[in-house]
Amino acid sequence: MKIEKVGVVGCGLMGSGIAEVVAKAEFDVVVCEMNEQFAEAGRNRIDKSLSRAVDKGKLESADRDVVLDRLSFSTDLAALADCDLVIEAIVEDIEAKNELFSTLDGLCGPEAIFASNTSSLTITDMAAATSRPGRVVGLHFFNPVPVMKLVEVVRTIATRDDVFDTAFSFARNLGKQPIAAKDNSGFVVNLLLVPYMLDAIRHLDRGVASVEDIDRAMTLGLGYPMGPFTLSDFVGIDTLCRISEIMFDEYREERYAPPPLLKRMVSMGRYGRKSGQGFYDWSEDPPKPLAL
Repeated sequence: MKIEKVGVVGCGLMGSGIAEVVAKAEFDVVVCEMNEQFAEAGRNRIDKSLSRAVDKGKLESADRDVVLDRLSFSTDLAALADCDLVIEAIVEDIEAKNELFSTLDGLCGPEAIFASNTSSLTITDMAAATSRPGRVVGLHFFNPVPVMKLVEVVRTIATRDDVFDTAFSFARNLGKQPIAAKDNSGFVVNLLLVPYMLDAIRHLDRGVASVEDIDRAMTLGLGYPMGPFTLSDFVGIDTLCRISEIMFDEYREERYAPPPLLKRMVSMGRYGRKSGQGFYDWSEDPPKPLAL
């Protein structure tokens, strides 16, 4: 099975990163967004990312232009009709994803493969919304997509072997390091990472140590590149809360339940770096831990 043309639905932080690395790997890419404003924002995000690579000497200016030429943008899902692979990177909501895949099922050719970039929802539930469950996989990239090497390639109980192998090879052709993952909520990384982040929040609430000292303990004591609270602010407090709710609903284990402090921060709009405040105040340099 040969992948030549790739569709990406959603051009936010993850979708734009996926579209960029796919285009850099010399695939033609069609990016779909819900309106022109979001499409233009995605295009600008990709342009800025490629320009940063040029400034750092990692990409030639001419190569940046070639990559941009491989990208086209549309607000009409019908533009994806002749894609060999469509990757969704929309909101983390199963109803929205199922509606999208059901629509794509009627638009795309019978040989097209559908992939989801979900971090916590099960691929099987999305595959069931289509008439081609054997041609649905998970391709979970990590943020920032142009930098992070890992891709979790997720096989459901229905995924055909040749489809999985094609998806695995595709991830490798992007210059990524793919791993095979079972279709369970959280796959490999979030299955292990989310409880760690939630435990840090619980221990903070219990007064074990401060935000700054817990972060310092994990970076200096274990060599982690950043502590759990810095990481939470980068991931997004609201995103972490939503992922933990999905995983708790799947497993019904207390370690996946969102702690009360996490939910209070979401209620107050303290979403982390993207909103300016989370566990840290990101308006200062370096960011300053906030009272909780």
